[in-house]
Amino acid sequence: MNIFEQKEVLKTFEILVDTREQDTEKSRKRYEEFGVPYTKKTLSYGDYTYNLILPNGTKLYDNSETISPICAVERKMNLDELAGCFTRSRQRFQREFERALDNHCRIYLLCENSNWENLLNGKYRSKFHPKAFAASTIAWMIRYNLNVIFCKEETSGKLIKEVLYRDAKERLERGEFDG
Repeated sequence: MNIFEQKEVLKTFEILVDTREQDTEKSRKRYEEFGVPYTKKTLSYGDYTYNLILPNGTKLYDNSETISPICAVERKMNLDELAGCFTRSRQRFQREFERALDNHCRIYLLCENSNWENLLNGKYRSKFHPKAFAASTIAWMIRYNLNVIFCKEETSGKLIKEVLYRDAKERLERGEFDG
């Protein structure tokens, strides 16, 4: 695919939002921050991925019931929620990441309203010890080739869009969607 075809494909970029993401005022604001169209779809893992219309006119993902994306962003609203995923909901959380790994998905964990310093210093509402929390997070990064992004709530929509857009652009440039 030449550079002109790549640019045309990128014009069709849209974000797919998992149907399990709750419809709230904050989520609608986040979707507006995308600055691109979005559609609700059922994702096997992650909360957000992207879709494109390829030069042959087909979509990267059709209208199948459940999508197993090649790139996904899993969003957590804060360290409290993430701590719960590593403790109370650990098995479910692990199964989700195992599915992503099995499908060779590039996965990002975006945690709002947080940073490494707060995680390491126990500045969250959970009995999860900071050393154990850091160990679990880093183990997940290694085990699942996970990229962790901490950000403010106000920038999460833009970051989600940018991560997904750059992934699509890189894959187009490498010819992953050719043929």
